[in-house]
Amino acid sequence: MDNQWRHTTVLLNEAVDALSAQPASDGTAAQLAAGTYVDATFGRGGHARLILSRLPAGGRLIAFDKDIEAVAEAARIADARFAIRHGGFVGLGDLPAGSVAGVLMDLGVSSPQIDNPERGFSFRGDGPLDMRMDTTRGESVADWLATADVQQIAEVIRDFGKERFAGPIAKAIVARRQERGPLARTAELAELVAGAVKTREPGQNPATRTFQALRIFINAELEELQQALDACLRVLAPGGRLAVISFHSLEDRIVKTFIARHSKEVYDRRAPFAPPKPQRLRAIGRIKPSAAEVEANPRARSAVLRVAERTEVPA
Repeated sequence: MDNQWRHTTVLLNEAVDALSAQPASDGTAAQLAAGTYVDATFGRGGHARLILSRLPAGGRLIAFDKDIEAVAEAARIADARFAIRHGGFVGLGDLPAGSVAGVLMDLGVSSPQIDNPERGFSFRGDGPLDMRMDTTRGESVADWLATADVQQIAEVIRDFGKERFAGPIAKAIVARRQERGPLARTAELAELVAGAVKTREPGQNPATRTFQALRIFINAELEELQQALDACLRVLAPGGRLAVISFHSLEDRIVKTFIARHSKEVYDRRAPFAPPKPQRLRAIGRIKPSAAEVEANPRARSAVLRVAERTEVPA
């Protein structure tokens, strides 16, 4: 793997600490109980390596990642307790019910994906307009924009980017396609968006929301997140921990709502005298990066870690 594109893991110790139901009382690092753990988004392996350092000899760590570069990095870990699977974290659903002691999800994109222009995630460097986390399958952003109509493009940019100029941007994309052919490069899209956005938020590139929206859409990130969270209810053992790091409000809202919904008893309105179904999760807390971490790694500033614990035996 090319080490030119480096990644600084966000909330490293906090996230791994959250997987332990019995933190150390003497101020030392919390050790993990024996069992199977899942790093649902391996990235460049920061969380995975720390989990392995705290895992007993009989423990096991299963990691998932769509990115073939991340899978190649994972192959460098020579540890019999570790296995990597090439695929999204929806693969959690394939694990046996009640078999997992902890699940960690670090959502969004990694620095190597953002910083490498050839991946097409960023407007800061010119590259192919791709944005696929898994470059071995699916259509790129360029492919999709080559055929989508104005309404489809506007809906994606508005819904996933909260961009108030979604309509003008979508019209500009289709007009450009009709006049000069489809967009193929990130710089072309960034320039087009800048011309369609009439006012800019201070300190933010006008293309930020559009690029975020297209990335989320092309990778089906929110749909897969919901599916993975649902799978966690089935695969987590009683007392098993769920720790999720989100980087924007759409992700965090899904995680927050999911934990809140399953952290309360559920009454069946059709059977008012029947006992309620017990809560399936217990909310543990919400953690933000420290000021020192944000200063050292500005990309951590929007991160939110939410933690919950499985409370009942899976059905």
